Amino acid sequence: MITTPSRALEFGYPLQTRSVGVHVKAWGLAPFLPMPAAELCDRPVTIEQVWGRAAVAELQDRLAAAGGPDEMLTVLEDELMRRLTETAGLALVRHTSSVIAATGGAVSIGDLTMAAGVSSTHLAQRFKDLIGVTPKRLARIQRFAATVLSIDPAEPIDWGDVAGGAGYFDQAHFSHEFRAFTGLTPTQYVEVRRRFLREHPGHVLDNWPVPIDFLQEGQLARR
Repeated sequence: MITTPSRALEFGYPLQTRSVGVHVKAWGLAPFLPMPAAELCDRPVTIEQVWGRAAVAELQDRLAAAGGPDEMLTVLEDELMRRLTETAGLALVRHTSSVIAATGGAVSIGDLTMAAGVSSTHLAQRFKDLIGVTPKRLARIQRFAATVLSIDPAEPIDWGDVAGGAGYFDQAHFSHEFRAFTGLTPTQYVEVRRRFLREHPGHVLDNWPVPIDFLQEGQLARR
């Protein structure tokens, strides 16, 4: 405690914080959801909205009482196993989405449908129920993500080569997809990434796309 004639200032440290989480594949949440994944698509959702506030509060209490990281993981794993349910169409969606991921989205959805032996309508509905998007949409996401991760902002970039290597029809199609997913042109996006690297040298996200809040700041700065 430091006391001055006019006021008292108290110094302290924040309480210790621990966290635990789960990384899942595109289809991985489906067995733990009480609703179709499509209902959660394109909007922020808290776990309380999915499992209920009381259930999540009880889980948080058990995690807080855990003795360490290993015990916390065990608590979370037990909760997931307790909630695990049989999910119709999971094998179909898991296999098909794995092919999409393995090809970076550069795969014919018609070929996938034929290989699966189901109709395109059936496959699309299974994907919406379990992943939240259609196979075509997932392939677009995978292809764009793979393309962005391949860009090295520290080096000169030939956008024609990038677009062709990713399998886009032409550079105009590539630019349209870039705007659809980021709100920026490819050149604008790289400018933001380069600024991020200049302002945050050695950051853990050095080889990843920039954080969305930084990207949004970059967009706001140009308006």
